[in-house]
Amino acid sequence: MSEPTTTATEPVLSPLHDEHVALGATMTPFAGWMMPLRYAGDLAEHQAVRTAAGLFDLSHMGELHVDGPQAGVGLDRALVGNISGLAIGRARYTMIVQEDGGIVDDLIVYRLGDASYLVVANASNVDVVRDALAERLAPFDASLTDRSLETALVAVQGPLAAEIVTGLTDPAQVEAVRDVKYYAAVPATVAGVEALVARTGYTGEDGFELFVPAAAAPGLWQSLLAAGRPLGLVPAGLSARDSLRLEAGMPLYGNELDRTTAPHDAGLGRVVRLDKVDADGNPLPFVGREALAARAHSAPSRVLVGLVGTGRRAARHGYEVVAGTDPDAATVGRVTSGAPSPTLGTPIAMAYVTPEVSAVGTELAVDVRGRREPVRVVALPFYRRS
Repeated sequence: MSEPTTTATEPVLSPLHDEHVALGATMTPFAGWMMPLRYAGDLAEHQAVRTAAGLFDLSHMGELHVDGPQAGVGLDRALVGNISGLAIGRARYTMIVQEDGGIVDDLIVYRLGDASYLVVANASNVDVVRDALAERLAPFDASLTDRSLETALVAVQGPLAAEIVTGLTDPAQVEAVRDVKYYAAVPATVAGVEALVARTGYTGEDGFELFVPAAAAPGLWQSLLAAGRPLGLVPAGLSARDSLRLEAGMPLYGNELDRTTAPHDAGLGRVVRLDKVDADGNPLPFVGREALAARAHSAPSRVLVGLVGTGRRAARHGYEVVAGTDPDAATVGRVTSGAPSPTLGTPIAMAYVTPEVSAVGTELAVDVRGRREPVRVVALPFYRRS
């Protein structure tokens, strides 16, 4: 078992820190790391990802490797999803929850081999996820290794991502990388670096996330920039990543997801597999199963919805949602994420509201610093690539 990775008093520096500084990035502390907030500007970086490609440093994410004969069944009991049922080379979005169903973190799990899995956790939750997995896997013949500091994660996102990445891929592996399915991964050599190349992302665009040894990250970063710049690729920071994921209706831990929220509250009940069975066909218990089974058959107390503003002032995290623009209108919810949408040209937000006002088309308002700004409930996501 590795020691905690994010408990130092000073922020951890990414393996690409010097690259960001050389590019003039605005750096900011984030989840125990020092990460790039922006380079040339939020709008330019956002639009580059929508029209060409953006290059992201995601090395703050956690990489937890679970290996052993019982790795799959152990993860089945630790997480809400059916992990042992994954085919080798495929990935699954899942969650780790408390006994009461509250979300500890949302995760992506990759199956790397017969008895080998990679669990990717959010940067702010790496320590707590690692510790919870260690406890839950203890009865099983499986080992847990935290390789977060040994691993760098670089993402190329956008409609030209495949062209850029395959252009640097070993010729014998180009077809495998080009054809890898969404939520799948293949090992490949990219710009001379051995990488796990995953077709995953957090922007709503096509793209790849490349897991590489930390020491090899600067060379890979430089090669991707050099190859992609003629096609419109730009380095992109946390700010653009947040506006892109908001347009794509993707939840953020700490905003849409937290320990007071069950997967069903966020419209993510589909990731909970209550039908998991053991080798004998018996229902497979997992942490939080009873609470989530009850939740699946009960009426929701709140619903996550999309809101589009008709004015120019954007709602932000924590703002109250009210039943209308009348000063006496009752509070019916709270915004979890909000910002102007560069792609749509209107303010957008996600919010939890009471069920009776959650229907698409419902007219509501958000209290933006004392002013009731009209909004309309819309279906998520706000943006979907063609």
